[in-house]
Amino acid sequence: MTPDRIISLFDCPVGVGVSDPRRPSGFLYPEEMTHVTQAVPKRRMEFTAGRTAAREALSALGGPLVPILPDADRVPQWPRGYVGSITHCDDLCLAVVTRAARTLGLDVEDDSDLPEDLWDEILLPEERASVLTAQHPGQMAKLVFSAKEAAYKAQFPISRTLYGFHDMQVTWDRAGQFSARFRISAGPFRPGNALDGRFAIDSGHIVTAVTLA
Repeated sequence: MTPDRIISLFDCPVGVGVSDPRRPSGFLYPEEMTHVTQAVPKRRMEFTAGRTAAREALSALGGPLVPILPDADRVPQWPRGYVGSITHCDDLCLAVVTRAARTLGLDVEDDSDLPEDLWDEILLPEERASVLTAQHPGQMAKLVFSAKEAAYKAQFPISRTLYGFHDMQVTWDRAGQFSARFRISAGPFRPGNALDGRFAIDSGHIVTAVTLA
């Protein structure tokens, strides 16, 4: 999936970075390295790929190349004036940043079917019913999972609230748009409030994106 395609999923100007978590080519600052010194090699490569993509995204907007450290809740601490999101699956790592939104949420998954033994954990009955009408139900179930992940990433820096998959309901359309609606209160968000986003299914991946203006 190209950076331009990812850019098109957001409602504001963004910088995008792309890297491969299997073969990360970037580096870590010493301050970043302290967060993965005890990590297994796979986790260390994922972390490196994420920071590489994040710096590429910042550079695309003329931002500073600085350490991007996780806070106590593991949320990336972006340079002053920037917000962003980092995500990865087995073979792709993406990062996106902006100076024109409160937060961004980004998620990437491979486009394989969501295993049916996870459907009850992820999907509400209404979501399951919608998924079963799709041409590829398993893939649409994975889309719902990804949309909930992107929405969660967008809201968490504001609410600092942990919640489950059944606490948000997702609807989507064929135009590549979705809405993730809260079923609980989370910080300033109330039941019925919605986070709107866009999605793309391309090149073996599902990408979901939320802009919180």
